[in-house]
Amino acid sequence: MVRSKKLKFSRNIFPKLGKSWQLFFAVVIALLLTLNFSRVATAAAKHYSDLQFNSLPGIKLPKYERFQLNNGLVVYLMEDHELPLVSGTTLIKTGSRWEAGDKVGLGDIVGSLMRIGGTDKHSPDQLNEILEQRAASVETDINESSGTASFESLTEDLETVFGLFAEVLREPAFAPEKLELIKTQIRGSIARRNDDSDNIASREFRKLIYGENSPYARTIEYATLDKIQREDVINFYGQYFHPNNIILGIVGDFNPKKMRSLIETKLGDWQPNPNIAKTQLPPVQQANLNGLFFVNQPQLTQSSILMGHLGGKFNSPDYAALDVMNGVLNGFGGRLFNEVRSRQGLAYSVYGLWDPRFDYPGMFITGGQTRSDATVQFIKSIQLEIKRIQNQLVTEKELRYAKESTLNSFVFNFQDPGQTLSRLMRYEYYGYPADFLFRYQKAVRKTTAADVQRVAQKYLKPENLVTLVVGNQSAIQPPLTQLASKITPIDITIPGSKTQTQKSTEK
Repeated sequence: MVRSKKLKFSRNIFPKLGKSWQLFFAVVIALLLTLNFSRVATAAAKHYSDLQFNSLPGIKLPKYERFQLNNGLVVYLMEDHELPLVSGTTLIKTGSRWEAGDKVGLGDIVGSLMRIGGTDKHSPDQLNEILEQRAASVETDINESSGTASFESLTEDLETVFGLFAEVLREPAFAPEKLELIKTQIRGSIARRNDDSDNIASREFRKLIYGENSPYARTIEYATLDKIQREDVINFYGQYFHPNNIILGIVGDFNPKKMRSLIETKLGDWQPNPNIAKTQLPPVQQANLNGLFFVNQPQLTQSSILMGHLGGKFNSPDYAALDVMNGVLNGFGGRLFNEVRSRQGLAYSVYGLWDPRFDYPGMFITGGQTRSDATVQFIKSIQLEIKRIQNQLVTEKELRYAKESTLNSFVFNFQDPGQTLSRLMRYEYYGYPADFLFRYQKAVRKTTAADVQRVAQKYLKPENLVTLVVGNQSAIQPPLTQLASKITPIDITIPGSKTQTQKSTEK
């Protein structure tokens, strides 16, 4: 439509010219108009820091319903009729942190096998075929601190898909051949786990902070994987998967009365476990209070660096001020980006943040990637920035930027009803108040420059910083000995691998 109008316009101005000339002049006129508009746009352009925006609108929770079945299953319902879709998810009070230390990987296997192992009524292939025909999905997973089972369906297929979802949740068959398939896949991932320097750094750093035997840091090995049998899978499932240990949330295009009836029909007769025990959380303490650790990777041309120490939880009374501190340190306008990357040119990536968890201490973690020959200066620069935020008040400009970016990102927690429902469920799961985010939002607005300095002094502990470098030892110049007299090497040889067997033979 736009193109035809332009050609018509050119013919009116040049009625006696041929079509090729008409097209030529039309293009010239279009270019001139474009250039003129671009000049106006350039003249009117402002620096991002000069832009002004309207105040953020208030955020309200969508209407939802919460109830509990007689068997203890907690249910959240939230209607959303924008699209003919329904999705649901469960939170199961379990997690890989409760698997036995000699069978690390069991939780991961249970979470995968529940879905791909079929049910008592449907084989894995039958389950896949029914779902694919309806463009639906049912998925399961067990992570560090929770288990999940979820479904997505068109409204017209809800009854069928929810029935399959209930089967997977209540009657998993744990097909033996699928168990072996999962174990083969995990063996492949173990063999490849040292292929990426960032993965090495993340894995080994958690061991340095939490301890290599901590459930928050231990890794699956060939030996622990080989010990896992189908009986272990069934026992782990039987210990945690009961209706009085589950929260179910459903959002989408459904009739509330019919949805209630469907839930009662498929899950209401599921017998609870009256003797289910409240599992104690594993204790947490920092394994190394400081130190410089190194993983030598001769093939690298850059260093991956992580520095940090044990942190805290979301329910800290200072969480909002700590998050504003994160905003001062991070992002395009943050100190680390401006100083370490932009001014000094030391980093490909750089960050530093207080990273809490819901029910166990997280970490304060900082680091990034840099050239091998800039490794020492990169670490020194980050150390200086940590001390600077403790010793100097942040400027009003920095404070305003950090608070605005924090509050602006806050609205993305409520982009759709599904996100909102997920948060409500997670807060109940971990025992947080339903209005936790709104309390946090108010606290961010009240945060002052003095608050940022106070929490930096209270929670950041430069003397307890653990530093891990993954890089090329011969290319790191000046050497790491400029930072510490003792450098502890870390051997990342995979236990049970051919490389380790060769090393043992050489000894």
